[in-house]
Amino acid sequence: MFTNFSYIFISILVILLISAFRILREYERGVIFMLGRFYRVKGPGLIIVIPIIQQMVRVDLRTIVMDVPTQDVISRDNVSVKVNAVVYFRVLEPDKAIIQVENFYDATSQLAQTTLRSVLGQHELDEMLAERDSLNIDIQTSLDQQTDAWGIKVSNVEIKHVDLDESMIRAIAKQAEAERTRRAKIIHAEGEMQAAEKLLEAAKILSGQPEAIQLRYLQTLTEIAGEKSSTIVFPLDILKGFK
Repeated sequence: MFTNFSYIFISILVILLISAFRILREYERGVIFMLGRFYRVKGPGLIIVIPIIQQMVRVDLRTIVMDVPTQDVISRDNVSVKVNAVVYFRVLEPDKAIIQVENFYDATSQLAQTTLRSVLGQHELDEMLAERDSLNIDIQTSLDQQTDAWGIKVSNVEIKHVDLDESMIRAIAKQAEAERTRRAKIIHAEGEMQAAEKLLEAAKILSGQPEAIQLRYLQTLTEIAGEKSSTIVFPLDILKGFK
């Protein structure tokens, strides 16, 4: 007959046997440690972990979407702005993500914040507003190089908002208005120059042919007559050009 101790022993043995079986999903891996030392990476599917002797740490291999909190950034032209972003990354080497850094998510978050301030601080405000694609690539490249030792791949970085204070918004609006005024004056001056060139060419042609001047004169009189003028007086010498 089994004693109470035997029942307890068998129960513990069954519990340990059941706990030795683990199931990992397709996007999960298990980092196995044997007596405190790294053993291997297992998964996905059904795996066996020897109780007490081995321990397992689950690692998710799916892409993680992480919001970077709003950061105060001073641009190269000494403009203070608030910038936030979103970072997409995933674990490529589970063993490094567990062994090389204490908490890879928090570490990547802190690194993204400092990298965001560092990279944007090297550019002027106009570049932040107009060249976001190139800035995103710069931040992503810098982050990816630093997280490579942790077995993490930063696939994409997107700057979401660049917020300015009210005084800076008004200054930018004035600058844009001045720029539009400058362009309008340049276009007007270029038009005047082209018109003057055409008038000079026309004067040269008319000076060589007096009959053309007479015809132009008559055309002008016709236009004046159409403007509700009742009487038009012009010298008879104008007809001599047609003899």
